[in-house]
Amino acid sequence: MQYERFIALGDSCTEGLHDPYPDGTTYRGWADLAAAALATVNPQLRYANLGVRGRRLDQIVVEQIPSALDLQPDLVALFGGANDVMTRNFRAEVVAKRVDAAVRILTRSVPTVVVFTLSDVSSRIPGVLRVRPRIDALNAAIRTAAADHGAILVDLADEDVQDLRYFGPDRLHLSEPGHRRLAAHLLARLEIPFDPAWLEPLPGEPLHPGLRAHASWMWREVVPVAVSRTRNWLTGRSPGDGFTPKRPELLPVLDEMTPWTPIPGGA
Repeated sequence: MQYERFIALGDSCTEGLHDPYPDGTTYRGWADLAAAALATVNPQLRYANLGVRGRRLDQIVVEQIPSALDLQPDLVALFGGANDVMTRNFRAEVVAKRVDAAVRILTRSVPTVVVFTLSDVSSRIPGVLRVRPRIDALNAAIRTAAADHGAILVDLADEDVQDLRYFGPDRLHLSEPGHRRLAAHLLARLEIPFDPAWLEPLPGEPLHPGLRAHASWMWREVVPVAVSRTRNWLTGRSPGDGFTPKRPELLPVLDEMTPWTPIPGGA
């Protein structure tokens, strides 16, 4: 399949947090990686990334989806829901309606729509076991919406990735290897060639920190985020306020976005 207009929607993961380009000024992430691979099949591919950090599904429906549809894509990938899970007033039935609305609207106008479930963060983040039921509810809604509306599902819920090298310092966002792994799963579902090394285990020993490292992580990463989220909740602000999409227009894929050479006969 040769796609001509690819748009990525979502939150900070779609934006590419914790996977900077070599210049250190912009983020790459799974969507840029996927666009580069798609462009090896069709060099005429144009790509836009409307993801903005902190966005919930209801914001994505209102802000990103109309802009995406105006660009008439033939491929859309939506990665979202994590910020809905983290809200104080989480309600499974409300989130399920948001998921259904997003997938239904997209599949009515876009030939190929891809959605993703989330992996379980509780296994790598001590003290957040209460989040597991929320993630399960979100994933169930994503699977149902994909089946009901004919979207392609990339199911990451059973990904047994405990090696913290796949994640950034906060253990929530993906690192460079994590973004490559996610891009590989997307491309595999689309039957697009990708570098098979992206799915191979990382060399060396997996990173599994002890109690002291957990305590340091809590103080360095969790406490500031908790304070910031409380401040935002009191003031009615969103974590993504002031940020805009990094690639709001459909543009050709640049050479510097291509970090690998296709391997003949590869996955």
